[in-house]
Amino acid sequence: MKHFTIHELTRSTTARLRGIDNTPSQQVINNLTALVDNVLDPLREAWGKPIHVNSGYRCPRLNKAVGGVPASQHLKGEAADVTAGSPALNRQLYSLLRELNLPVDQAINEHDFAWLHISYGPLHRRHYFAIR
Repeated sequence: MKHFTIHELTRSTTARLRGIDNTPSQQVINNLTALVDNVLDPLREAWGKPIHVNSGYRCPRLNKAVGGVPASQHLKGEAADVTAGSPALNRQLYSLLRELNLPVDQAINEHDFAWLHISYGPLHRRHYFAIR
C-alpha cells in the first residue's frame, strides 16, 4: 500500500456524526489491502496525481445509513468510491483504468462521473458500466 491507507479507506463523516464504529476486521483489512495493491495503487501510479477516496469499507450499520445496497462490496472491504476531483477528470481516470486492464471486479461510472466505484474481489469480472 503505497498511496492509500487503511484509515482513509475506513473513515466516514457519516459514521463519525452518527457514532457508528466502522472498525474493520482483519479479513476486511486483507481485502482492502488487496484492492489497493492490485488496482488502486497501480491506477494511482499510472495517473500520476492524487486520487481521493470518498467511501471505502462500510460496516453494515454504516452501509444502511448511507443507503448502500445490502450486498455491497463495500461491506467486505472490496470496493472504494474515488474521485480525481471533477467529472471531467473522473472520465479520464475511468478511461485510464480500462486502458490499464487491471483486474477489477467492477468499475462503475456513478452519476455521469460524479465519482467512480472500483472493486476488486474473487471474480475479477472486469465489468465496466454506468449508473445514472
